Amino acid sequence: MDENYKTLLHIKENQLIKAFERNNMSCMIVKDEEELHHYLKNILTDQKKVAVGGSVTLTRLGVIDLIKKSDVHFIDRYEEGLSQEQVVERLREGLLSDIFITSTNALTMDGCLYNVDGRGNRVSAMIFGPKDVYVIAGLNKIFINEQEAINHIREYSAPANALRLHKKTPCTRVGKCQDCLNEDRICSSYVKLGYQGQKNRIHVIIIEENIGY
Repeated sequence: MDENYKTLLHIKENQLIKAFERNNMSCMIVKDEEELHHYLKNILTDQKKVAVGGSVTLTRLGVIDLIKKSDVHFIDRYEEGLSQEQVVERLREGLLSDIFITSTNALTMDGCLYNVDGRGNRVSAMIFGPKDVYVIAGLNKIFINEQEAINHIREYSAPANALRLHKKTPCTRVGKCQDCLNEDRICSSYVKLGYQGQKNRIHVIIIEENIGY
């Protein structure tokens, strides 16, 4: 990485850390998957109940596999052979977990998290329920302000996830949200998390890579 770019990146990272801290969320930077795993191993212990939100980022960073190998009770929404009813029950159980690990669709330089959800289990858990929430995101998820974050969600996150999930929505054809009334729609709830009343319940972890939607 170019030294000038690296210096600029560190300046912005420090600004972001301070912004999240003002909003009562902790924020830290990790350089790669190895450093991320080293950090997570210290919290994935003691048979804690752990749940996850659906996330390309977690899968690609090997977080799901790490959880399965750890000394925790994993509320595994991905277990083979589950019926749809059983999956929903696992999602409900995850709302009372000790640790909830997820990514985010976007975050802003003023220390806010932005997400769009279909079923709503992910944003529900981020707002209330699990004792601790760990939000892992790449550099590509960082935006200057709310409008940029929303534009990213509408023009990239939602269509990309709809394609990944094989949804038959207009966004998969035209490449951006159409505010459709389609039964396959996955962007039902737009949620902004700003200042938190419970300090340091939400832990934001930025990995110095471009990853996820």
